[in-house]
Amino acid sequence: MLMRKSVWLAIPGSLALAGALAVSPGPATAAGSSTAYTCTGGDIPSGSYSSITVTGMCDVVPDAVINVAGNLNVATGAFFDAQSAPSTITVGKNVTAAAGSLMGLGCQPDGVHAGHPCAIEPDGHSVITVDGNITTTDADTVLLNGITVKGNVTLTGGGGVYPWPIKNNTIGGNVTASGITPEWFGLLFNHIGGNATLTNITSTDPEDEGFASVNVVLNTIGRNLNCNGLGPRLSGGFIPGAVNVVGGKATGQCVGLVGG
Repeated sequence: MLMRKSVWLAIPGSLALAGALAVSPGPATAAGSSTAYTCTGGDIPSGSYSSITVTGMCDVVPDAVINVAGNLNVATGAFFDAQSAPSTITVGKNVTAAAGSLMGLGCQPDGVHAGHPCAIEPDGHSVITVDGNITTTDADTVLLNGITVKGNVTLTGGGGVYPWPIKNNTIGGNVTASGITPEWFGLLFNHIGGNATLTNITSTDPEDEGFASVNVVLNTIGRNLNCNGLGPRLSGGFIPGAVNVVGGKATGQCVGLVGG
């Protein structure tokens, strides 16, 4: 099931990108470094911005190089797709996603672990760095694939008909996910400097014949792994030896998902 999901995760981004392009008014003009940029729809081009606010259906120009001195905010009900085409994005402060939004960051080719190939330029690779935190509140969909977050990742509430892969990332602080009801949830192949705390996450995948699952697979966690209220089923994956490596303790449901 893990392999099936890993391949399928690329599909929602491709569909969403097609929707965004269908309503796109065309590429916007790049702004100067002191300019706050608001995307109401279409492509965000290469450039340096003081901040970016996404209020419509927006994506990035393939191979764009985007520098944001401050925050990148995805507004209520908006869509930001930086996971269908490769790009280089650096955010100096924080990334937020509000209620009902869809946010995808990062794509990469398949490798030793299942990647998240870019729908555009499948051999391409994103380089996305957030110097602060990523915080989402009641978002519809969150996809984080192969990015670097120097602070914390906090996912609170939300969920919808798409999977939430948190995969192949390097996160300097803590990962906290709580109160989420996505189609599927996976914390996979991440390097996490602090704690990973997962509580009250319910996967609703209708294709899993009653075995919808939360997956916690092959993460390296500097401190503790805390799990509670995950289901209907919790899986450590089906790769031989695919245990999580924890520097501190594993508690709750994830006690059996760590190495000896």
